Amino acid sequence: MKKQKLHIIKIGGNVINNEELLTSFLNDFSELEGLKILVHGGGNKATEMAAKLGLKSKMINGRRVTDKANLEVVTMVYAGLLNKKITAQLQQNNCNAIGLSGADANCVLAHKRIVKDIDYGFAGDIDTVNSQNIKLFLQNNITPVFCAITHNKKGQLLNTNADTIASEIAIALSSTFTIELNYVFELKGVLNNIKDKSSVIKHVNLREYEQFVAEGVISEGMIPKLHNCFEALKKGVQKVKIGDTSLIHNKTNLYTTLSLK
Repeated sequence: MKKQKLHIIKIGGNVINNEELLTSFLNDFSELEGLKILVHGGGNKATEMAAKLGLKSKMINGRRVTDKANLEVVTMVYAGLLNKKITAQLQQNNCNAIGLSGADANCVLAHKRIVKDIDYGFAGDIDTVNSQNIKLFLQNNITPVFCAITHNKKGQLLNTNADTIASEIAIALSSTFTIELNYVFELKGVLNNIKDKSSVIKHVNLREYEQFVAEGVISEGMIPKLHNCFEALKKGVQKVKIGDTSLIHNKTNLYTTLSLK
């Protein structure tokens, strides 16, 4: 029996910060036929809000260090302001969406990251994804919209990388659906030269990714993003692409496709 197709799309970066770009993307997402899930970040907005409250934001290796005060900020921004704003706009577009954190319906269970060399504070590493409950939404034609907040089932909320959430949800559902996982941000794909926005590398395999990291072509926040892409491919996700908002309707052939070989 042929598996049904499911699009899982993660948006982040300046797509969320730019009202016009976000509205355009959500229009396109709403028109996307078939089953779909949206996962969003919002780190820039959280940093902006933290600054307004007199709090400093700290990043290490592309990941946010989340102390107790910053956890409250990211929860308000991710699970509140951004999640409900996105959900409301999708409803406006007749896309019946439900805004979720990992705590809702126990969808994404995580644990506080174990301190090794760096203490990331209340950062969450995912343990399990409740695919059964997520499938209930999909079966009822409800589009889940996940923010970057998870929980440990002991009452503790955790800040979890949205790229990782998208990847883990894709992996958990890959036995049921044919998954296309897209990472959408302000760039057209993985760049060979960060100063040249048109220098898109159209295809990257695992060996090339490791080589690009060693050479410094891929660095900072792109490293965890691509790590999640390859984890998804290793664990059953069929297709992974990275690009800008034109990606989801194939309006351009300028994006990056990832593969293991």
